Amino acid sequence: MKKTILGLAAYASLSCIWAQTHVAPARPKLLLMIAVDQFRYDYLTRFRKEYNSGLAQLLTQGAVFTNANYEHMPTVTAVGHATMLTGASPVMSGIVANDWYEKEIGKITTSVADEKSELVGGDGIGSTPKRLMVSTVADEIKMSGRGESKTIGMSLKDRSAILLPGRMADASYWFAEENGSWVTSTWYMQQLPKWVADHNAKRPADQYLGKQWVPIWGGSPLHKLPAIPDTMFYSNVEKSPYGNDILEEFAELAIENEKLGQHAGIDVLTVSFSSNDKVGHAYGPDSPEARDLSVRTDRVLGKLFAYLDKKIGMKNVLVALTADHGVPPMPEVSEKRKMPGGRLKDKDFADLVDKTLSAKFGPGKWSVGKKGEQIYIEPALLEQYGAEKVRTAAAEALRNFPHVLRVYTKDQLLRGQITPDKVGTRTANGYHPVRGADVVVVLEPYWMYGTDTTSHGAPFNYDTHVPLILMGQGVKPGKYHQAAAVNDLAPTLATILEVEVPAGSMGRVLSEALPH
Repeated sequence: MKKTILGLAAYASLSCIWAQTHVAPARPKLLLMIAVDQFRYDYLTRFRKEYNSGLAQLLTQGAVFTNANYEHMPTVTAVGHATMLTGASPVMSGIVANDWYEKEIGKITTSVADEKSELVGGDGIGSTPKRLMVSTVADEIKMSGRGESKTIGMSLKDRSAILLPGRMADASYWFAEENGSWVTSTWYMQQLPKWVADHNAKRPADQYLGKQWVPIWGGSPLHKLPAIPDTMFYSNVEKSPYGNDILEEFAELAIENEKLGQHAGIDVLTVSFSSNDKVGHAYGPDSPEARDLSVRTDRVLGKLFAYLDKKIGMKNVLVALTADHGVPPMPEVSEKRKMPGGRLKDKDFADLVDKTLSAKFGPGKWSVGKKGEQIYIEPALLEQYGAEKVRTAAAEALRNFPHVLRVYTKDQLLRGQITPDKVGTRTANGYHPVRGADVVVVLEPYWMYGTDTTSHGAPFNYDTHVPLILMGQGVKPGKYHQAAAVNDLAPTLATILEVEVPAGSMGRVLSEALPH
């Protein structure tokens, strides 16, 4: 008996010592999800010497995945943002593009359009996450029931503000070019909170009226903003570094007024910086504008981190950063480099489909809702002449169009008849059986749709390869060169935060960056 008592005492003593030395780390109080729209991975390395603030902090204190890619096509804003916190590609999420032809209503719709919702803070139809078919990490945090938590999403773009946090967000705010205000929709609330209304009354963007965009390294101005506060001015603010500045300022206000990081549960703030995309489209990834905005992104993130450190302490914040897609060079730049590439017109593809199918089956308006690589065919004509026969005929014609690499029909994609490589897999992952197009076109590398700018959407590395960085509690800093996907972010965050993995997640846990 005495030996037993002594043994139990020793066990209890050892257990106490183990408990003292193996204290479970406290959960973060705030998940800060940062998206930088159209931020190629190589912006991290190309401009590294110029980073000394937020991006530098992430690169030195975070887990940096150097080979993270999107595993879907098209690589566009809505799809990328819908993937980040769901882990779901379009085949699962239902977000197949920025906009697409919806057969049920017989017209093109955007990824967040909702005619049953109204704009709050402006006039017109509202935007909502109703077309998102799966949960996000933020949704799972709320459904876990671990105390009150708040989720706030924000961006200059509605789809970025809405799809990233998910369906259960307490609020999503976006910037209205029409009046220069932050707005939301009746999905979230019937009127703006006082702090948002008060901020709008101060006309936050108007401080940049007539402002010159001088690069951070000095020299001649790159551009000058209009001096009249109208739609043209507000759209130009978005296409300048000052769009990111007004977003960061709004984020600070949300942290303060919504008391983010101060609730019993885990709060979530998603911030998507859209100005990088607008600048990238207009001037290309090799422009001084792109370089300057990348360096300014480092500074604006540093400002946000410093504010969070002051308010709740960065030790209480789990940060994730990625981008929704990359971008290829301007075709004119590629030509000077003796690289392939050029521009094609959407209309030429639609005209070819109409001409081919009219000649083979009979006259009619065959193509509807042509959007880039996705070609939809009039449902009534498909039914009349045989859907698979019609799609096959359209695909055969498109395969002979100059600079088309591959063409897949809906029937091929649903049967899994794809080329077993990255292009085929990414095309299949980007295809939803209900919302997907009748014919999907993949252009040759560096070829794009459009007339005078650069664009994105391809399944190639220049559009799929993006930064992926985690920093904070439960993360082991370092560089990780293993192949990763942005789909891996959601299950990894869910594991760190000890909540259920989102329903449509297609990724793995990035266990190499988690302490054992």
